[in-house]
Amino acid sequence: MVQQERARVTRENIMLGAADVIRRVGYANATLGDIGEAAGVTKGALYFHFQSKEDIARALIDEQHATTRAAAIEIIESGGPAVELMMRLCADLVVRLIDDPIVRAGIRLTTDSSTFDAPIQDPYKDWMTTFEQLAAQAAGAGETRARVEPAILARFIIPAFTGVQLVSETFSERKDLLERVHEMWQVLLAAIVPPDTLDDWFEAADRIFIVHATAVR
Repeated sequence: MVQQERARVTRENIMLGAADVIRRVGYANATLGDIGEAAGVTKGALYFHFQSKEDIARALIDEQHATTRAAAIEIIESGGPAVELMMRLCADLVVRLIDDPIVRAGIRLTTDSSTFDAPIQDPYKDWMTTFEQLAAQAAGAGETRARVEPAILARFIIPAFTGVQLVSETFSERKDLLERVHEMWQVLLAAIVPPDTLDDWFEAADRIFIVHATAVR
């Protein structure tokens, strides 16, 4: 049991070290030596857990996706209007992008087309499926005007969020990301909800993103 716990901690430290190195220099410029030094582990310990830099990158993506999916399931199961759930999912991911180094590294790796020979698509497909289901629920409940098919709306929201977070990373190291995603949802709400409910939805968006803003301060 002691050895298992030690191995778990070592693996976790390697992933945190890799996340830090990738944040500072990017995946392409990261080396296993840099990662081992940042993690405080020997080369032997590093190779015991991972055979290559790509293995570490894939582990970071898997851990990031598992973490965000578990959080998404918890949010969805808590219930509420589907449009509100979509906003809460976005706000939750923003907080994790700011506070969680593994999530931050995993997302960065999936948005960098140079990381692997073939782009990582599964996390995006998973998120688009989730948002398509919620968009369909929203249309069925009359929360949205349903002029745009749920699949199209999902295919817009996920890339829009991705673009907003990349630009925020470039300009402010994501310090303004919550505000920028809040603005994204103001534009979306104006386009998709019935006009007579827009003020109520704007208030809901304010409440959701202000609560999460408090969490990251």
